Amino acid sequence: MTELEEDVWRPHVTVATVVPREGRFLLVEEDVRGRTVLNQPAGHLEPDESLLDAAVRETLEETGWDVALTCLLGVQQWRSPSGSQFVRFTFGADALRHEAGRPLDAGILRALWLSREEIAADAARLRSPMVLASIDDWLGGRRLPLDSVRSFSVRP
Repeated sequence: MTELEEDVWRPHVTVATVVPREGRFLLVEEDVRGRTVLNQPAGHLEPDESLLDAAVRETLEETGWDVALTCLLGVQQWRSPSGSQFVRFTFGADALRHEAGRPLDAGILRALWLSREEIAADAARLRSPMVLASIDDWLGGRRLPLDSVRSFSVRP
């Protein structure tokens, strides 16, 4: 690594999905450093992976739900209380099918469906402010076309 590369700041690049169904939203309850929090299905972008593929993969790994992305809800930037910084690409998705016996990622306690009211009432347990903001973006009608996100030189 060159000296210049060492000086470049790099935030965590993550993806998340908002998956609505019958007035409820798919969330995960997860253990983060001994604290049980609520989050959308979300995770880090992996090397040579497109943002779209990452969102579908993370949703399946964390919830057992196979989804079809429908839109980009937005790009969010957040600095956590610990000082870590994240850039998150949040997508809307339709639930297609559930693999009930599929093991969930390490740290994921369970997947659950909650209403916006239930999510807001449990705001102290949200992993970040991006969780409720993304639900509100969905409910507010925010939708960007998926072709707003373009990938070059990933997975040949």
